[in-house]
Amino acid sequence: MVELEAALREAVDGEVRFDAGSRGAYATDGSNYRQVPLGVVVPHSVDAAVRAVQVCRRFRAPVLSRGGGTSLAGQGTNTAVVVDWTKYCHALVSVDPDARTCVVEPGIVLDELNRQLSDHRLQFGPKPSTHSHCALGGMIGNNSCGASAQAYGKTVDNVRRLEILTYDGTRMWVGPTDVAERERIAAQGGRRAEIHAGLERIVAEYLADIRQGYPKIPRRVSGYNLDSLLPENGFDVAKALVGSEGTLVTVLRAELDLVPVPAHQALLVLGYDDICRAADDVPELLRHCSPGQLEALDGRMAQLMREEGAYLDSLDALPDGDSWLMLQFVGDSQNDVDEQAHALLRALGRSEKEATVAFSDDPEREQKMLRAREAGLGVTARPPDDRETWEGWEDSAVPPERLGDYLRDLKDLFEEFDYDHPSLYGHFGQGCVHTRIPFGLKTAEGVADFRRFLERAADLVSSYGGSLSGEHGDGQSRGELLTRMFGERLVTAFGQVKNLFDPDNLMNPGKVVDPNPVDGQLRLGPAWRPTGSDTHFGYPDDENSFTRAVMRCVGIGNCRSHQGGVMCPSYRATKEEEHSTRGRSRLLFEMLDGHADSAVTDGWRSTEVRDALDLCLACKGCKSDCPTGVDMATYKAEFLAHHYNGRLRPAAHYSMGWLPLWARLSRLAPSLVNGVLQAPGLARAGTWLAGVDDARRAPLFAPQSFLEWWRGRDTDEPDPADPRTVVLWPDTFSTYFHPSIAISAVRVLEDAGFRVAVPTDAVCCGLTWISTGQLTVAEKVLRRTLDILRPYIEAGTPVVGLEPSCTAVFRADAPELMPQDQDVRRLAGQFRTFAEHLVRHAPKDWQPPAVTRQAVVQTHCHQHAIMKDDPDRELMRRAHLDADVLDEGCCGLAGNFGFERGHHEISMAVAEQGVLPAVRAAAPGSLLLADGFSCRTQIEQGDTGRRALHLAEVLALGLDGNLPSQHPERLARRPSEPSRLARWAITAGAATLTAGAAAVAVRAATRRLRGHA
Repeated sequence: MVELEAALREAVDGEVRFDAGSRGAYATDGSNYRQVPLGVVVPHSVDAAVRAVQVCRRFRAPVLSRGGGTSLAGQGTNTAVVVDWTKYCHALVSVDPDARTCVVEPGIVLDELNRQLSDHRLQFGPKPSTHSHCALGGMIGNNSCGASAQAYGKTVDNVRRLEILTYDGTRMWVGPTDVAERERIAAQGGRRAEIHAGLERIVAEYLADIRQGYPKIPRRVSGYNLDSLLPENGFDVAKALVGSEGTLVTVLRAELDLVPVPAHQALLVLGYDDICRAADDVPELLRHCSPGQLEALDGRMAQLMREEGAYLDSLDALPDGDSWLMLQFVGDSQNDVDEQAHALLRALGRSEKEATVAFSDDPEREQKMLRAREAGLGVTARPPDDRETWEGWEDSAVPPERLGDYLRDLKDLFEEFDYDHPSLYGHFGQGCVHTRIPFGLKTAEGVADFRRFLERAADLVSSYGGSLSGEHGDGQSRGELLTRMFGERLVTAFGQVKNLFDPDNLMNPGKVVDPNPVDGQLRLGPAWRPTGSDTHFGYPDDENSFTRAVMRCVGIGNCRSHQGGVMCPSYRATKEEEHSTRGRSRLLFEMLDGHADSAVTDGWRSTEVRDALDLCLACKGCKSDCPTGVDMATYKAEFLAHHYNGRLRPAAHYSMGWLPLWARLSRLAPSLVNGVLQAPGLARAGTWLAGVDDARRAPLFAPQSFLEWWRGRDTDEPDPADPRTVVLWPDTFSTYFHPSIAISAVRVLEDAGFRVAVPTDAVCCGLTWISTGQLTVAEKVLRRTLDILRPYIEAGTPVVGLEPSCTAVFRADAPELMPQDQDVRRLAGQFRTFAEHLVRHAPKDWQPPAVTRQAVVQTHCHQHAIMKDDPDRELMRRAHLDADVLDEGCCGLAGNFGFERGHHEISMAVAEQGVLPAVRAAAPGSLLLADGFSCRTQIEQGDTGRRALHLAEVLALGLDGNLPSQHPERLARRPSEPSRLARWAITAGAATLTAGAAAVAVRAATRRLRGHA
């Protein structure tokens, strides 16, 4: 192994990784299987990948070519050298708009390809639900389909030519090959001639079997595409290799056919009382129309969505029914697509006025309804009833005309094995059924039932003339079952093809041909024994188990998307699997040490896990954007608490982790502190000691804190029981750095008729201690805060938070950290955002001031993940703000992350991918809103020339009626220059900090620390 790694490093222009962290991150895909790789190669170019395979051949090391790693049949995991194409080999090499073709490298992501093709109004037709992160190489390897296959076919139907590399080093382009071309190849001799002649021989020997043994259905993905080699199909070697799952060749480049982007579309949704009856209707629908999509989802999936509180707006858009068929029509004009839908309704004798019919030609509403169907895998992967559901029989396909009866028999099979109520959904227009089943994969009995079910299901689908796989391929999940579908002779032919291309069986071995058993190499299995340990967080949604929380990740890979949403900012900046939410979940799974060959062997002390989590911004984007609700921010805090238990922590944990305390201490001499923070020599030394990156400017403390301003007011303390009373939460950032925000909030709340109370004793949510994993201190801080807030908690007084991250602590982190504390639970229900309180609880006759301006709005990640921003949008609408709410992801600062030494480059890379360019592009006269301190700081320090306001500040300015026309945010009272005293301190070398004064400061700090914690 050492020699192989050294040879790869010497020969390959790329990144060669044989460390435990990299191997653990690639140990599994989206399937039930797990095989720790030998190592990982991330080539800088296609030629570098060729050299990597050459080196592997010298050492007889198996090779696994991998795209997005979302494979659901185990074809993306192997004890091999994994070649990951997605980081560098993702070029759109060329486009021929007239011929409607393009050439791509295998690592390009489908959505990115279609984005680059958009100027030509062209696209690659097949569109799996993983379109935001699946790579074309993976789509070719698995013969991917998706909902649009109803119109455009499978990937195989859209591949023109492939440039391939065999394990023995033969590199060539392949495609349709007529007799004359084959004769020319034969005359040239060599390995290329040998391969083509061998394929001719196999086809001739098994001609009748190929013609008769392949199901004549639109969704046959199982097996090798030997039917593409039939004379009547042009002896197309490229198409024959599509769907071979990396077991035959390495795909280097692909020439693809493209289709026009539909100009117009409409969606018709029909409701049924049962999914089988919906399936019965499919043949009749197809007899009357040719939809671009014909999708289905059942009532079980809708039930799961309602229980999870997910996609409720999508469900609300659906018509009455317990199951639904969704037909999308496309065409050159809106009248054309509308008429297609209405013609179908007339043919069926139905009307869009019926409660079970919904019609839309509004793209936004269509996407809302289709999102419910596209969410299938994520919704069914982790049901709220805490059952674990798994792949294995998730994409069988039958002739559409027999679909209803097949579903009834499949349901009977579920009942026989006591697999209660799996959801049934999928691409019903092509007879493809998706489901996830609660197999018992942790016990010997459960695994035995799993095998028996698959054998019975394979016989069932074959009896219907169907396919084991209609979309996801065979891999290990179905490779062993292929003889039940194709018979011995065709499976023998598959073996001969494998031997022709890969005689040493070193290309993704154990998949499709000579496969590993369906119940082998399981990610869990009866031998899985994870190490348990006490944890700080309660994980109430995961049976109080950190292990179950880690297992939320099933490999869907949405964290590898490039645009939209929040997660995963570090992956978007690095394109590294290890720095995706999924990669970190894989490493945490390995850390559980449930297998004898676990890649991570030192548990909570693991440096591999620490390094992978180091670039986690703790933005919580995954908690909302991950389909299964992975909360990596919480897992990171848990890990850090154990990793550094009894050990010296990084300096930033003491400086920024204890920021609330230092902020209070700053009130002794804020101008002097600001002066020191800006003094060139002192600031540099201070940032080094504090573990802060020297590229960062420290935020300055306000000359007067919000609490100092509040204490100066001549007002009575309101009664906590008074329904008009509201507690304004004095968070560290709005109190000591940007007090104008809290002051503005007081003005607006009082204008709305509320009586504002502010705790004047030191309170804190503990956020900075939580984010740095100092959870014992965080719990002490929260308990002290609860003591101070107790009169308000007992009275049920609402508490309004201005800083989204602090509000999120009380709504999510604190209840998970202290799940048995009733006051924490009560406070979680009483804690509201500024907008929530005004929109839902202000007097009905109160209206916010009319601002009547355009605004660009950056939503804080924690708000996106926990509280959502619907009330903010509504409050802005009532204030006549024309709000453009950005969908540009995380700002990149994320609390302490962007300040820590070594993070600045990643922090700015994240920001430059969306937020900062959007801010720079904002109209000069528009308002810029960002409620989060991190977001505002990143914008101010990001070379934008703009300063963001909090919504409370904007409304307060609106109360004054003097909002200026250009850059009103510059009016916000924020400290920007050292005071005269501070400048004197800089000049004098801060001589006032004598030893005696320093001792006084230390004693004061100690007293305050004890009082705080």
